Amino acid sequence: MKFTISWLKDHLETTASVDEIAETLTDLGLEVEEISNPAARLSEFTIGKVVKAEPHPDADRLRICQVQTDDGETQIICGAPNAREGITVVIAKPGVYVPGIDTTIGVGKIRGIESYGMMCSEREMELSEEHDGIIELPSGEVGDRFIDWLAENDPAKVDTMIEIAITPNRPDALGVRGIALDLAARGIGTMRPAPTAHIEGQFPCPINVTIDYDTREGGCFVFAGRVIRGVKNGPSPEWLQQRLKAIGLRPISALVDITNFLTYDRNRPLHVFDVDKVKGDLRVHRAQGGETLKALDEKDYTFSAGQVVISDDEGVESIGGIMGGEATGCTEETTTVFLEAALWDHVQIATTGRALKINSDARYRFERGVDPAFNMEGHDLATQMILDLCGGEASNLVVAGEVPDVSRAYKLDPARVQSLVGMEIPESEQRQTLTALGFKLEGNLAQVPSWRPDVQGEADLVEEVARIASLTKLVGKPMPRTSAGVPKQILSVAQKREQIARRTTATLGYNECVTYSFIDRASATLFGGGDDATMLANPISSEMSHMRPALLPGLLQAAARNQARGVMDMALFEAGHAFHGGEPGEQHLQVSGILVGRTGPKDVHGSARMVDLYDAKADAEAVLSALGAPTKVQIMRGADAWWHPGRHGKICLGPKKVLGVFGELHPKVLAEMNVKGPVVGFTLWPAEIPLPRNANANRGALKVSDLQAVERDFAFVVDAGVDALTLVNAAAGADKALIDDVRVFDEFIGGALGDDKKSLAVTVRLQPTDATLKDKDIEAVSAKIIEKVAKATGGVLRG
Repeated sequence: MKFTISWLKDHLETTASVDEIAETLTDLGLEVEEISNPAARLSEFTIGKVVKAEPHPDADRLRICQVQTDDGETQIICGAPNAREGITVVIAKPGVYVPGIDTTIGVGKIRGIESYGMMCSEREMELSEEHDGIIELPSGEVGDRFIDWLAENDPAKVDTMIEIAITPNRPDALGVRGIALDLAARGIGTMRPAPTAHIEGQFPCPINVTIDYDTREGGCFVFAGRVIRGVKNGPSPEWLQQRLKAIGLRPISALVDITNFLTYDRNRPLHVFDVDKVKGDLRVHRAQGGETLKALDEKDYTFSAGQVVISDDEGVESIGGIMGGEATGCTEETTTVFLEAALWDHVQIATTGRALKINSDARYRFERGVDPAFNMEGHDLATQMILDLCGGEASNLVVAGEVPDVSRAYKLDPARVQSLVGMEIPESEQRQTLTALGFKLEGNLAQVPSWRPDVQGEADLVEEVARIASLTKLVGKPMPRTSAGVPKQILSVAQKREQIARRTTATLGYNECVTYSFIDRASATLFGGGDDATMLANPISSEMSHMRPALLPGLLQAAARNQARGVMDMALFEAGHAFHGGEPGEQHLQVSGILVGRTGPKDVHGSARMVDLYDAKADAEAVLSALGAPTKVQIMRGADAWWHPGRHGKICLGPKKVLGVFGELHPKVLAEMNVKGPVVGFTLWPAEIPLPRNANANRGALKVSDLQAVERDFAFVVDAGVDALTLVNAAAGADKALIDDVRVFDEFIGGALGDDKKSLAVTVRLQPTDATLKDKDIEAVSAKIIEKVAKATGGVLRG
């Protein structure tokens, strides 16, 4: 929305500066996007007087002028036909930039005679297109700034233009008077009385108007108009043209300029038809589909069924509320017009405008909302302007439909300002603010003005009060403590675990990835997804058609992209949600990481090696430990098909309680995803970790035994398929109170044992708590260990 300061002062009596107005508008929520001050580019031009003018000896059209300036008398050569002695002129001294010719004036010679400046025309200063001669001022003192003279004698030419951004909820600010109302409510000035008009028809309107029954709801609520005959359509007055030019509009003719003026002045779009080109009556209806129209923008449009148009007896003549047709447009030969003012449904306007790809001032306003109560008054104002500027006489008004009733009232609760905004504003000031904005107060009920469709409840009244009072006055205050002492943790257990997992994995040297939650069907299928339940109804691309069933496919895609660019050694991880269904809640938090390539760069000592599943196992256990998982777990097989069948392990607390999986990714999966392997990784489920029994933040007292620990070694011969962990868990279960630790320190395969047997050697640490262990105690525990291992694994003590 663009307007000028002089235009604003038609509605607002104020002495505020441009900077004050701009700052206030932004503070009120009408953000200033641009300020264009024409005076800025003319600030260096001064007034001078020609004291002598003689013909140039070597050029018939040039004259050598002696000009009196604030720096004394100087010589300027000029070719203007009106350059003569005694006139007051505008001077550009050497070094001054002249915008109309895009040149900085310097000292030069013209036909051998020096010239020290320039006397300017209006076009050279971009004041108008006049360039037949230099400017002759009727008044002015030598040395005065030209912009000061303009400000006093022709202020429109140095009028500052302001452009503000309009949010969709503030259609009232699409008119200059609406902007002035906000500024007046803030105290920047006082409102001037709004112009009014009342037109008495001089003859019956020869054109009747109707609205089809199916169009009145969700199409056009009211359609009003009258014929004005005997008009003379020519150029509009200079003041009107300057107003439109200042905001970037091109003056066309008086009739069109009047409708454009009211569009910006009062947010009231209008349209005029040339009556001599209209055949019969006007009808507002929905298109059947296939109708065409050449609009005022000289483009042809084809309508779809349901779009609202205005037709005469021969066909469509206008796109309702958006743009008129070229066939019935006004020209200089127009002598009789039909002036239309209508109220259109904003949703229908937006839908039609978007479908036809038309952006017009009318559409911009109607789809945001115009003042329904101003429809007839705006029509009268436009009629009066046409009569004043173009002459003629007006007919009676014809109306189809009726103006909708948008009256509503909400209770003003002064205490709500404090509770909702946190500002203390006296009740009297609140009532004064709402009254200044056009609300009518009846006791505690505030009647909402018809031009404010955004006010839909009590909270909106509070917002208006706070907005005018200025939210810059809002002082931040800490929220009151609900209880004394150390505050409770804000994050939930799941949020805290996700945070710890991220930090721990990053500390282990992994780079965090944030991948899309959507992947392609093929990748989703590889990881147990890709079904209809997780398919998107409207995917943005074929590569993002399904919700991800796991984090690993996104990490593998990232690895493939890096490998394609020559990065072969990677450690990537992600913490986020995977989806096992398409309904709310059918998701689960995962932490996944992958290792690709070598553990480090090539090294002369050979310390770098290819990553293996034990690297992934160590990292998975480190993250689980940081999350508070139990230290005693089971490693089991039988993970999903995307893991290597013989090189993976499930970290479990039991057959059904799986905390995570680690291992090598299946070669077929890597081939499908274009990843050069091998790749090892892990996936953890933080939600499966049991909550600690003691929620206390304290760790408790440290218990250290003062008795000597004893270690004993055992070597068992077991079948080759027996897991070492099964043997370790069996040994540890022999005496849970006495046995502190069991660890494998040797494995022997083949030799005298045969291919189907192996030897596993473990160290068992015994930590007494009551008394020092004696030989018989140690022997008793050793017997239990041998018995437990034999029962669990079938192993025998190696001789």
